[in-house]
Amino acid sequence: MRIASLLPSATELVAAVGARDELVGVSHECDFPSGVSGLPVLTRPRRGFPRSSGQIDRAVRQVLEDAITVYEVELDRLREAQPDVIVTQDLCDVCAVSLDDVRRALHELAREDVTIVSCKPMRLAHVWEDVRRVGAALGRRAEGERVALELERRVADLAVRARTIGHRPTVLTIEWLDPVMVGGTWCPELVRAAGGRALVAVAGQYSPVLGRAELANLDPDVVVLKPCGFDLERTEAELPLLAEALPWEAWRAVRRGRVYLADGNAYFNRPGPRLVESAEILAACVHPTEFADLAERHAGAVRRVTGELALAPLIGA
Repeated sequence: MRIASLLPSATELVAAVGARDELVGVSHECDFPSGVSGLPVLTRPRRGFPRSSGQIDRAVRQVLEDAITVYEVELDRLREAQPDVIVTQDLCDVCAVSLDDVRRALHELAREDVTIVSCKPMRLAHVWEDVRRVGAALGRRAEGERVALELERRVADLAVRARTIGHRPTVLTIEWLDPVMVGGTWCPELVRAAGGRALVAVAGQYSPVLGRAELANLDPDVVVLKPCGFDLERTEAELPLLAEALPWEAWRAVRRGRVYLADGNAYFNRPGPRLVESAEILAACVHPTEFADLAERHAGAVRRVTGELALAPLIGA
């Protein structure tokens, strides 16, 4: 079978069910598991985007106001790839090519025979179901079921362990800095599994945007910064924004050294198998003593932000 994946989480789903070697093309943002970045790239952004979160937000809004899509399918490369199955999404047109883009491309190529598997997860249960759907579409139904059950079990085991702690700190997860967006969809469920209580966002709903006044009314125990599409290095470059975007000195989390910066590109914002690791990273941030083993395991994926906007290791000094 010849498989094309048009977003990073789909590539991870394909690999998880054992079909990595059947991939014949990926998106321009696919970077995991190792080796997929060497495959033919089947999508591209229509315009170049700046690096800061505020500039990116304004640029994307301008693209949408111009009534064009943010990304496009590389038709010639898709034709050469000759996929039997395309795994794509219709959750967010800002994150990857849209389902309509894919359908138009296949129509233009006269490839109506291609099977499209489109993912639109809003909650963890939807992600696990997508594992099963992708497995079934790729002729690996049993493997999809096995992987989905294992992912569900790991999150459930974490939640059971967290319940023994007895207290749930309030947690604000921030998905974008300018404007400030709070992690919605499956993120509140990750927070709960990690032993915290998510502020503002509601599971199964899109990420809300908060203004300065709304942020000033909050006083979270823990803050986790994990901008969508940003790795640790890129998020570190955004640290000067924090004092402007957030009521920095007023928050309890800042005063107590409970602000964390996480790799939002690899974790949290990709609805795939690594959401389990995302829950574990949250547990290490919310309950660092009780989950010291997880803090050590994921030390490379998260940093602590001091009140002076400097970075420190998650554990240790």
